Amino acid sequence: MIYTLEGHSLKHAVEEMLFHLLPTVTLTQADAVQDGAYCRSRLEERDGIAQACAVACIDGMTRESVRSASVEGLPPLERKRVVTELVKTTVYEAVVPALSQPPVWGSLTGVRPAKLARGLIERGMSRGEAAQHLREHFHVTPARTALTIRAAATAMTLDRAIGTEDISLYVGIPFCPSRCYYCSFVSATTAQSGHLIEPYLDTLCGEIAQTAALVRAAGKRVQSVYIGGGTPTTLDEAQLTRLLKTLKQNFDFSHLREYTVEAGRPDTITPGKLHVLRAAGVGRVSINPQSMDDAVLAAIGRRHTAADVLRAFDQARQAGFSVINMDLIAGLTGDTPERFARTIDTLLGLSPENITVHTLAIKRGADLTDKAAAAAQRESVSRMLDGASEALQAAGYGPYYLYRQKFTAGGFENVGWCRPDTECFYNVTMMEELQTILSLGAGGVSKRVDRDTGWIERTNNPKYPLEYIRAADRLAEGKRRLLFPNR
Repeated sequence: MIYTLEGHSLKHAVEEMLFHLLPTVTLTQADAVQDGAYCRSRLEERDGIAQACAVACIDGMTRESVRSASVEGLPPLERKRVVTELVKTTVYEAVVPALSQPPVWGSLTGVRPAKLARGLIERGMSRGEAAQHLREHFHVTPARTALTIRAAATAMTLDRAIGTEDISLYVGIPFCPSRCYYCSFVSATTAQSGHLIEPYLDTLCGEIAQTAALVRAAGKRVQSVYIGGGTPTTLDEAQLTRLLKTLKQNFDFSHLREYTVEAGRPDTITPGKLHVLRAAGVGRVSINPQSMDDAVLAAIGRRHTAADVLRAFDQARQAGFSVINMDLIAGLTGDTPERFARTIDTLLGLSPENITVHTLAIKRGADLTDKAAAAAQRESVSRMLDGASEALQAAGYGPYYLYRQKFTAGGFENVGWCRPDTECFYNVTMMEELQTILSLGAGGVSKRVDRDTGWIERTNNPKYPLEYIRAADRLAEGKRRLLFPNR
């Protein structure tokens, strides 16, 4: 498809919306429309009124959308938000009549829909008015609107528990026993990179000491810790002990609200490792089956079985963990709505405190065949997610956080479900960007959040384990700038 921009340079906004609506189409920017499919986006401003117009020609049918809004006296960032929304919404309204059915998230393309809803409420709307705005202005379906408002309400409740000096920590362990075919995270298999684990741990422990010194100097308090990956329990007992001991020796955990380790792969979980975690004060673990169907697990490259999940869950309970999360993925190769429903039923039989239901997202840079396959799963994945939602709510679970990714199967979302008062504090504060989070380890992205203005500043660690190890003497610099922005 050819697209043109007239009177603006919001290329990313136009492309993002077109990819959202037409995931299998190749986009090409041009100076003028040509024969065939095209989308023309125009923006002009007159007397303080910005007006956007989009014209789309698909399958020989041409449709137009026009919207306008006042930008008189708006500060630059707010003005950009308004005009970007105008451009994206008009493209949506011009293209969506050509689709067999509109996306459940309407014209929303962002990762954090609950943050948008929270902003509407904080600017004066009631929850009902915010819900109506999502449905009418952004064309979000009633079911997804309800999810969004509930997640926004959870974030607003937890936000009141965050003090001006409170921060959270993320610690990344980018190693796994094997690589799942769908994975787009930075992680290395132990077969290929196991020799890097010890030097990686050396570097990580050094970064922990440096970061803790900065946190003390800045007068910050650690409110939650999340150790993720990769698979942190790829580390053996001695390595886990060293990591957790280094954290406890360097950081003041007296104000800690939550301590989580993403154990993840059941085939890496042992009673000894679980004992190490509990002894260090970890209160929450994730045991992530992704599916409870052995054929599906084999197809995605997992080395564990459903029986291994049951064993690991029982061992975690015996070790004293009162909050356990379990992750599932809708849309995996070989899965069906019926198989997925059996997986949900099996997990509900275990009664974990949290169940996170993800939608399969294809890798960045995937070819058109993969994108078409993901798009074609819309009906199947919709049945999986709707069935899961009904079963989880009937069992007493409620949605507490959600986020979206590009190129998910059918354009859906990821939702964290929990029993009352068992929300993962870190998940909410991280996804809703409520507080400063310092990330340690390869690929870590630290964010300083100004809670008064909402301004966010980021700094990244080197992406891959070997690069991270080689950058040991520079790891503290970015965090120093975040914690002491005026120096």
